[in-house]
Amino acid sequence: MMNLAEKKCIPCSIGTPPMDASEVMEYMKELSKDWMVVDIHHIERTFKFKNFKEALEFTNKVGALAEEEGHHPDIHLSWGRVKLIIYTHKIDGLSEADFVLAAKVEKLL
Repeated sequence: MMNLAEKKCIPCSIGTPPMDASEVMEYMKELSKDWMVVDIHHIERTFKFKNFKEALEFTNKVGALAEEEGHHPDIHLSWGRVKLIIYTHKIDGLSEADFVLAAKVEKLL
């Protein structure tokens, strides 16, 4: 598999089936062990920071990346923590773009 962080998030069409469990598990091998698959529907990870300012700065970096890629995670910001939930809303499940975005997020750290 190509390095996911080097790929571009390519939007999928309505009607494209979400990844099945075996595809999801293959792509998970490319990410840090800190990511979790939830119900084969989305991936999520909580990032911890020293304070609110660092968490906010990371959130802003993720936001800029999401705009660049045209693929937007759900972002939950709290004191010293940022939780990302990533899935393809259009198909209500996981696609390659979700794993590409997650790999790119890892490079922000």
